[in-house]
Amino acid sequence: MKLYMGFDDTDVAGAEIGTGRLVRMFERKLPDGARLWGALRHQLLIDPRIPFTSHNSPACAVVEIDDEALIPALTARAIAHIAEFASDGSDPGLCVARETDDLSEIVEFGLSCTHEIETQDHARAVAARAGVTLLGLGGTNDGIIGALAAVGLSAYGWSGRFLEYGRLRRLPDPISVAALAEAGIEAVAIDKKAQALDPRALIHTGGWLSPRLWGGRAVAPIEEKEDGRLIALGKRPRDAEVAD
Repeated sequence: MKLYMGFDDTDVAGAEIGTGRLVRMFERKLPDGARLWGALRHQLLIDPRIPFTSHNSPACAVVEIDDEALIPALTARAIAHIAEFASDGSDPGLCVARETDDLSEIVEFGLSCTHEIETQDHARAVAARAGVTLLGLGGTNDGIIGALAAVGLSAYGWSGRFLEYGRLRRLPDPISVAALAEAGIEAVAIDKKAQALDPRALIHTGGWLSPRLWGGRAVAPIEEKEDGRLIALGKRPRDAEVAD
């Protein structure tokens, strides 16, 4: 089964380790019987009334586990990981939920966070009704809002960008449509032709492939240029490195 582990507000301006990178690093802390299915970055509302470091972007580690008995140990490891790597002055939060929990209200909360200002009180009430773990781990504890939202948006299945997914960071550039599919990532043309892509066609990633979570799967949006080249949409490598 999948376990959603949402993290937020673990850094401050100028920190070397942002929330996205902290979540990627958590893969090294997983015990036997637990595997990282993917790490997702989500975008919440940008508003001057909301305190955030740079992008208001929580992250979620989606972990496959063989036995639910691993959940307490995973939660303890996540708490220790945040304590080890979160920046002084940050306001970290952690949310842990099983895919088998009733996450419907958490999904609604996550969607609301993309266009409305939410509160800690509302986050705690939603988590309590769903019976999921939601922990403030320092400072103002404001990170619980984004941590809960990250879980909701990941469970929603139609939001977020993969920071980690299988061999994502080791895939060649260019890469064929077929090879990308073998890596578990579906290439989808989103230009005006929206045509089915030839499995032999090469996709140019610019050294940074940025799949989205669409329909609960890893999907790479692809655009065909006037010269016929297929280009994967995403961030420039340096920008991605700094943010994630």
